[in-house]
Amino acid sequence: MSPAGAQKSSSLTLVLMVTSAAIGGTLQYGYNLAIMNSPTIFIQTFINETFLERWDIQLEDYQVTLVWTIIVSIFSLGGFAGALIAGPMTIRFGRKKCLLLNNIFLMAGALLALTSRAAKSFEMIIISRVLVGINSGISMNVQPMYFGESAPKHLRGALSSSSAVFAAFGVALGQVVGLREILGSEPCWQYLLASNAIPGLMQLLTLPWFPESPRYLLIDRGDKEACINALRRLRGCEVQSSELDEILQEQAETKGMRPRRPWELFTDRSVRWQLISVMIISSAMQLCGNDSIYFYASYVFREAGISDDKIQYITIGTGSCEFTASIICNLLIELKGRRFMLMGGYIFMTIWAVVFTIALLFEHYVSWMPYLSMACIFTYILSFGLGPAGVSVVLPTELFNQTARPAASMIAGSMMWLNLFIIGMIFPFLVSELREYCFVPFGVVCLLSALYVGLFLPETKGKSLSAITSDFHKLNFKGQDTKCASQTKAQYQLGEVCLSTAL
Repeated sequence: MSPAGAQKSSSLTLVLMVTSAAIGGTLQYGYNLAIMNSPTIFIQTFINETFLERWDIQLEDYQVTLVWTIIVSIFSLGGFAGALIAGPMTIRFGRKKCLLLNNIFLMAGALLALTSRAAKSFEMIIISRVLVGINSGISMNVQPMYFGESAPKHLRGALSSSSAVFAAFGVALGQVVGLREILGSEPCWQYLLASNAIPGLMQLLTLPWFPESPRYLLIDRGDKEACINALRRLRGCEVQSSELDEILQEQAETKGMRPRRPWELFTDRSVRWQLISVMIISSAMQLCGNDSIYFYASYVFREAGISDDKIQYITIGTGSCEFTASIICNLLIELKGRRFMLMGGYIFMTIWAVVFTIALLFEHYVSWMPYLSMACIFTYILSFGLGPAGVSVVLPTELFNQTARPAASMIAGSMMWLNLFIIGMIFPFLVSELREYCFVPFGVVCLLSALYVGLFLPETKGKSLSAITSDFHKLNFKGQDTKCASQTKAQYQLGEVCLSTAL
């Protein structure tokens, strides 16, 4: 095969692999965030009717809202559980098989949602949301890891950040499918909640045809031949010695070591700032309030002065906005770097949060202020998609070696899902209680996040693991004597800080 033909084959294989994994992966996260907004009134009515029929109790409005908030937010607790079991699953089954097995939770959740109306059980919807959350929690951890370990170094960021592209596409798709003219109507809401089974089925039919992560095959399984075959298929040509040597070097550094457990990373000084970084960035991704806008879009736009009959169509614009921005981020991440995109995104989000607050304060005095409020929401989401959405999922795959990566992804995923649950629970109350100032807390989070990235996060674009290790080493061992520092530099993530000095 000619070099041009090999390159074309490589690109096609990578694109198809990414599409197959992501359709049943992070697309589900965005899709299941978005589909809950349209049927809000219908499911609340269903809850009220169920209580009335079973126990002859007429619920108050706040009680219905409480049950509805639980249904919406329980998705996040399922995601937290999924993030916790994702690490052990990837170690035992591998990245690809883990994604395939993950569809068990999805299909079970879809079946419960589909039959909940006939069974007259809102509890089945709650359990369904937990199972779908587990599916999304596993996907959000495993998929970026699978992509990052399968990509060539110069495409590592772009492939890993494509997880965010598909998550944003899932949001836009969920908003379109949730239109009243499609599945968002009163007779069809149960089909809307179960429609997530279709992307999962597509993944089950296509992903088995693609190779496992080459790094997993060589470092975890010790199967060099399978690793070379996987690389050959993914690259569309003979394996380059430099790429194989890098994987072999990482294998040598971790030889004889078992996969790290999450709590072990907290006591290992050699990964202190890597761990702090992924925890802060993963938390900020949710504490900035962007994803909660999809949970409660109606509340936000109503507060911004938009009429009810236009809200469902304007909501589609939010998903489309983030989808467009995430594609741009995917194209720019290898050109501009992770640090630039992440810091720039949070700085712009801070600015739009301030402008949005000003617009809300003057909406009763200036006729066009509601339109400025709406524009601020769109630009806020756009800024999120340009940086935080794509870069946040890339970092755990780049800052940790093979033995620590699953544990680091578990910690990062746990922080993301816990904070999504917290914000999901308090978001309606922030909007109703703070009113014009509802976005001030989110603006503060964005400002602090931008400052942290600018002061402490090194650039990782195009760097090998050893080069990234060297950058963080200066933070992890700041103030240590030169002799100790030179010894620990080569012992990154092995938990052997200056052992030779002790000996």
